[in-house]
Order: sequence, then structure tokens, then C-alpha cells
Amino acid sequence: MAYKQVIVVRGDLDLSRGKLAAQVAHAAVGALLRARELGAPVDEWLEEGQKKVVVRCEDERELLERYERARELSLPAFLVRDAGLTELEPGTVTCVGIGPEREERVDRVTGDLPLLR
Repeated sequence: MAYKQVIVVRGDLDLSRGKLAAQVAHAAVGALLRARELGAPVDEWLEEGQKKVVVRCEDERELLERYERARELSLPAFLVRDAGLTELEPGTVTCVGIGPEREERVDRVTGDLPLLR
């Protein structure tokens, strides 16, 4: 596969599985919409099966650094800020979606991060 989307999740937040799944979904959809705006290879990614990888970073600082790096490289990126209706304070940054884009381009930002377990 030549294309993928990566969701980077903060490792310092104590989220329920349901909350985590919802935040990852927000990031995936938001990044997809951003990719369409930027003219990224969305159709190719869809045809290949929509590869997604969820990884973990240490904290908000690192998450924001990854987001800014993606933007510097002109990658589609979407930062998720929680509405604060359930487990988190309003505006809490939870994750970032990067891509879909060519794997090697996304890996320049996220390739060193561990899978979320």
C-alpha cells in the first residue's frame, strides 16, 4: 500500500475506550475532509482500503509539535479539541489526524511513534 492515514493520540490522557474511539473517529474524518480541501490523494487511499494506523505520543506538547510538523510539510492534518461534554474539560487537545497521503510523507512525522496499545 502506498497511502495511509495516521492518528496520533496523547498518551497522558486517561480516556475510556469509547471516548478514545470517538476522538480517533473525529481525527480520521477531520483529516479526510482537510485532505479533500488540499487535493491530497484521497481516491487512491480509498481504493487501497483506507489504511489507518493509530499511534501514541507522550503529551500535548509532543502532539502539537507533530501537528505543526505535518503542516510544515503541507500534509493534511486535523487537530481534535474535545467539546467537554463528558470526560474532559472543554478544549482539551486529544489527538491529531494526518493524511491520507503517501506513506513515506506521513512517516516523516509519525514513523517513530509506537502503536497505541
